[in-house]
Amino acid sequence: MTVLEAGVLDAGATARAPRTIDQVLAEARFRLERVTPARAHAEQAAGALVVDIRPAAQRAVEGEVPGAVVIERNVLEWRLDPASDARLPVADYGLRVLVLCSEGYTSSLAAAALQDLGISGATDVVGGFVAWRDAGLPTTP
Repeated sequence: MTVLEAGVLDAGATARAPRTIDQVLAEARFRLERVTPARAHAEQAAGALVVDIRPAAQRAVEGEVPGAVVIERNVLEWRLDPASDARLPVADYGLRVLVLCSEGYTSSLAAAALQDLGISGATDVVGGFVAWRDAGLPTTP
């Protein structure tokens, strides 16, 4: 079976001109309604899922957000895609997901990837964990 027969686009058929990471980031953020740390905290209290994608070493140095679900970036899509065999029980297309990284860059790319999977309520936290902590919101060492 060819890639086309499997229903996957031929990479050559959709080739694009090279883009910089700044362009990719701007395109991702254009699609997102990013939230401030204060709004993320309020949404978390109302039931939104805060997902911390930082690696363990970074969380150990910076601290963590109480109640956040840790899903490291390299497995995020598989854990939150409702159609994935590796999904978490909470995975749902209607889920409100607030992605958190250290400073709010990688989280924008990750939230856009979740939207690409059909999780339309995915977005990220402006400024990431650093902004959350600097806003005086709850953290643990």
